[in-house]
Amino acid sequence: MIWLLPALFLSFGFGQLFKFAQRRGCYAPAVIAANYLTIASLLLVYHLATGQTQPAPQAFEVGVFTGLTFIGAMLLMTRGLELAAVGAVLTSFRLAILIPIWASVWLWGETLTLVQLGGIGLALVALVMMTRGDQRSHQLSPLHNLVLLSLIFVGQGIAFCGMRWVHYAGLDAHYLQVLFFVTLTAGVLGGLFIWYQGRRPRPQDLLMGTGIGLYNLLALSVNLIALSQVPGTLYFPLQGCAVVLLDNLFAQFWWKEPLSRPALAGAALGVLAMVLVL
Repeated sequence: MIWLLPALFLSFGFGQLFKFAQRRGCYAPAVIAANYLTIASLLLVYHLATGQTQPAPQAFEVGVFTGLTFIGAMLLMTRGLELAAVGAVLTSFRLAILIPIWASVWLWGETLTLVQLGGIGLALVALVMMTRGDQRSHQLSPLHNLVLLSLIFVGQGIAFCGMRWVHYAGLDAHYLQVLFFVTLTAGVLGGLFIWYQGRRPRPQDLLMGTGIGLYNLLALSVNLIALSQVPGTLYFPLQGCAVVLLDNLFAQFWWKEPLSRPALAGAALGVLAMVLVL
């Protein structure tokens, strides 16, 4: 449990760094790819220096699968923010915690008390209230909007499941090996996406991505350690609700983005939800 609190705060900081990159006008796919390639490069040097060149069983399989879902979910979300209502995209992204909670119970045999179930229900309501924002679609028909939001929901949910799979694949002691394959896969695919788009990353995009990668190496490591010790039915609702709550508070007091009344009510519900889940 000692790793849970730093995991939540580090996840929050990761999102804030991407918001800072957006404010600086950085090209999001380039920042994402540079972030992952920075982590992969550092982990490669670490494993070569320590002589750990033989991957643990399933580390490659779990890592490549999770890397595919990581980059897919991030690119879908950034594209969604360009085409659809911001509030709807963020809500779909955050509500994706439902998928790993379901997987934790039905695939991996974790349990939920009625109080925790009620807390998760409140957390979902709080997430919707805190992220609803502008609900107007910008460039999509209602059907295409629904498809995009559904893909964001499913993609991020499967990415969360990939993180949880590390524990149930027996790879807690080898999480850095898994993380190497995750970030290498995500970074290479992100680079191919940029090449396909015909965009040339600017120095500021690469510099920002490298800085975020240094931070994200710590954030991902701590979150994987937390998931090795905390049930997914506890981690995911807390992570989703705490990060959005901190996002809203930071938006109010740092970015000077006033909170709406529904967001304030959602924040209060979020606090209650986290108490019930705990």
